[in-house]
Amino acid sequence: MTSSTDAPSPRYLQGRRVPDFFIVGHHKSGTTALYEMLRRHPQIFMSSVKEPRFLAADLRALVPAAKDSGLPETLEAYLALFDDARDEQRVGEASPSYLRSQTAAGAIAELQPQARIIAILREPASFVRSMHLQMLQEHVESEPDLGRAIAAEEIERAGQRVRRYADHVHYVEQLRRYHDVFGADQVLVLIYDDFRSENDGTVRRVLRFLDVDEHAPIELLDANPTVQVRSLRLDSALRKLSRSRNPAVRAFRRTLGGHVQGGTLQALRRRLTYGEPEPADEAVMLELRRRYKDEVLALSAYLDRDLTGLWGYREID
Repeated sequence: MTSSTDAPSPRYLQGRRVPDFFIVGHHKSGTTALYEMLRRHPQIFMSSVKEPRFLAADLRALVPAAKDSGLPETLEAYLALFDDARDEQRVGEASPSYLRSQTAAGAIAELQPQARIIAILREPASFVRSMHLQMLQEHVESEPDLGRAIAAEEIERAGQRVRRYADHVHYVEQLRRYHDVFGADQVLVLIYDDFRSENDGTVRRVLRFLDVDEHAPIELLDANPTVQVRSLRLDSALRKLSRSRNPAVRAFRRTLGGHVQGGTLQALRRRLTYGEPEPADEAVMLELRRRYKDEVLALSAYLDRDLTGLWGYREID
């Protein structure tokens, strides 16, 4: 898909700049790396809050924000995220939950009809495994065994039955929501494998799509890599220590030096509790690929690209 030759004029609402483009997801598919690379481009302004999530109203009750998260709760606060953008810059934000959300596409279209949408899709089984490791790291998931975690993924939240992993893997349905409200030239669908293997070329394709200088220097990054938590108990203890407001704990942190408040304990937590993921359980991965083969076939047809071969689904029965 390609962009139009003339970039739309910046749009303002309530005297504030409205985003021109949105990285809508998916999680664990390179969205953080793309965000970090784009925000370094002189013609692009990205909100300092990486995942505002404001336009995914249907997911707010399912994934409530922490009180100190800094996430916007009003339209005014959301638009304020882009106050520092210059008129000549393309303005964007990255909220991977927008792809899963059933209402975000319509909300984006209402706010910015000329918006450009960037979606990155990853092979479903590896996505689920990486998402599971991320949820363990964030203490959302407590079951370290992937097979058992998937078997118990259905939970109740805000009066709704949700599936922690499978609800993310409805790629065709998710893309259709955006194609229903935006023109084909406003939606760019990327495949995670291309982003990993042809990083420079893929990012420059995004720059062309956004009508900015594609020849600007690019710092290639691998942000938010997948890691494995070695000990949930130790990680939880260090996490609580780094966030505690207990006067005694805060005094202890001060004795360790001022830099502790700025991230030394977080660095210690990463060094002691995180490591390279162990090899995947191939039996579990095969079962996941069997479960998602129909989705991959449908996506291949929808994008007119053979993803069954790229993702190793051709021989799976």
